Amino acid sequence: MPQESAFEPLEDVVFIATSDLAARTKGRALPARRFDETTSVGWVPANIGIGPLGHIVDGIPFGASGDLRLRPDPASRVRIPRIGERPAFDLVFGDLVEVDGEPWHSCPRTFLRETVRELREEFGIEARSTFEHEFVDLSAGPDHHPFSLEAFRRAEPLGSTLLALLERMGLEPENWLPEYAKHQYEITLEPTDPLTSADRAILLRDLVRDLFEAHGRRATFAPITEEGGGGSGVHVHFGLYDESGRTLLFDPDRPGRLSELGGRFAAGVIRHAPGLTALFAPLLTSYQRLRPHNWSTARAFLGVQNREALLRICPTNELDGRDPSRQLHFEFRGSDAGANPWLLLGALLRAGMAGLRESLDPAEVVEGDLDLEGRHAGLAPLPERLEDALDAMLADETVTGWFSPELVETFAAIKRDELRLLRSRSLAEQIEVYSRVL
Repeated sequence: MPQESAFEPLEDVVFIATSDLAARTKGRALPARRFDETTSVGWVPANIGIGPLGHIVDGIPFGASGDLRLRPDPASRVRIPRIGERPAFDLVFGDLVEVDGEPWHSCPRTFLRETVRELREEFGIEARSTFEHEFVDLSAGPDHHPFSLEAFRRAEPLGSTLLALLERMGLEPENWLPEYAKHQYEITLEPTDPLTSADRAILLRDLVRDLFEAHGRRATFAPITEEGGGGSGVHVHFGLYDESGRTLLFDPDRPGRLSELGGRFAAGVIRHAPGLTALFAPLLTSYQRLRPHNWSTARAFLGVQNREALLRICPTNELDGRDPSRQLHFEFRGSDAGANPWLLLGALLRAGMAGLRESLDPAEVVEGDLDLEGRHAGLAPLPERLEDALDAMLADETVTGWFSPELVETFAAIKRDELRLLRSRSLAEQIEVYSRVL
């Protein structure tokens, strides 16, 4: 029998965190008494080359040499309460910097921070965003009926505990619900500034897994959990505003009530969607979800209230005279939890900025259900396999130009490593691997 420790866990601990290209939270912990505004911890450049299968891949530009610092952003510090027998601790996200404090060229969090700065300085645009997560309770037993009270109650007490946990931490939960796929649930948070929303998206995944494990259950954010089943996505909601908080997207006289600026921004996302696909759908099984008639998307288009649109103009709530103008925003529906939230949101905003810089014609607003055999047959398809998506990304010089060459090379090496190790396995085996690591 293992002996019980004579010491109580130290609850005054700070975990300094980053998130890598595989969207896994990594970092180092130290006693809180050693943490102040000058604190940083060591990091290794090659760590960015750890893929979802848990090893540093070959063929990346980083070897055994080189050092970085992980410098905390005090504004991101949050207290994570005790969960089951797991003690409370503080978590703070950090930016990867050189040992002299200069930004590191391949830090995902710095990428989003710089994107937000460019959006503000070049266009006078402030974005607000949030991430909508779906996940599956792998330990659930009875049959699942979509959206039902029965499914809601079967998740208890975890559902109510999760909401209470998020409230206590200041993460502003919005909705918790049983979703359509088998044993699938969804959790949404209130919108906030882009960096905070992406930090929260990263933290939310770890909190859900932590909470389920502490209660002897198992949750996964994998894109699919069974062949032919419904998929789990990560939908990114975002709006654009001027410095005074006035919406820049609403125009009641244009198609979809979307402004000309909003249409040009959307056009950039649609144009570069094939080159973005490997970033927002980075797993082999991601492409089982991105199919027509699956409440997902396989085409790059802007739709109104259409849940098969890659980019959707969301509905507004106008009950009791509510003003629709500030509510109107975009929802990007192609991504899943294999994507790093900092890179995902930053890439979407940069694609939109490309549409503004190039003065693209406003994107066509597709209304109603898709007719892929008829009037919508010409909509641009997304890549149908990870290898095709990777080729499309590397061929899009605009997309690759947003990142350091080292990050692009590392990302490509990680994806090729996954293809080498998993492509020959059956779909069921691929699903099992990703369900375990996500």
